[in-house]
Amino acid sequence: MRPALCIVVPVLDEAPTLAPRLQALQTYRQRGARVVVVDGGSQDDTLEIARQHADLALLAPRGRAAQMNAGAAACPADALLFLHADSVLPEHADVLVRRATLGPFFWGRFDVRIDSPRPLLRVVSAMMNLRSRWTGIATGDQALFVRHDLFRQVGGFPELPLMEDIAISRALKVHGPPACLRERVTTSARRWERHGVWRTIFLMWRLRAAYFFGADPRQLAIQYGYRPR
Repeated sequence: MRPALCIVVPVLDEAPTLAPRLQALQTYRQRGARVVVVDGGSQDDTLEIARQHADLALLAPRGRAAQMNAGAAACPADALLFLHADSVLPEHADVLVRRATLGPFFWGRFDVRIDSPRPLLRVVSAMMNLRSRWTGIATGDQALFVRHDLFRQVGGFPELPLMEDIAISRALKVHGPPACLRERVTTSARRWERHGVWRTIFLMWRLRAAYFFGADPRQLAIQYGYRPR
């Protein structure tokens, strides 16, 4: 039977925290959703942990776009939801996604909350959500979801090493605006805390502006700290 929802989780070297993150998705599995974890070639026990807590765990070429496309291809469902490994969905996310995608919307995202008591990061979260409403662009931290038929129609995520969320949002916007759900995905503050809040803010502004003006996403990914394959 075709599931109503498939939750695709791209991972890379997430062994220390992956088990509790996947445990948080078990309620959705019990209600009929499938959880697919796609490993990009971890050097730790990530894949083994994923096999214990997901419906399917598979390997794919490293890169979020390639990994998410592989997960979507392995799990045909009415709707797809793409969740970062360091993020937690709001309660009843499966119901919210189904309600949105069976209604007037073909795709959408949740609001996001950065998991930190720091006031500045609460402001950053609010600005991310407001910017998304203004532009109709979803970030990966906001747990983008989309009807499977539309995902196939736009060709999935463009296989860019960075900014794949912006690229697919632009493609999806052609078919209609996103459902901007106010329920919040909680995402880890680990990158902000590791690299500094202001430094991360300025870096993301600079990278987004460079991408807008046509910079090579591979070079932007290297500046962000990724190592594209």
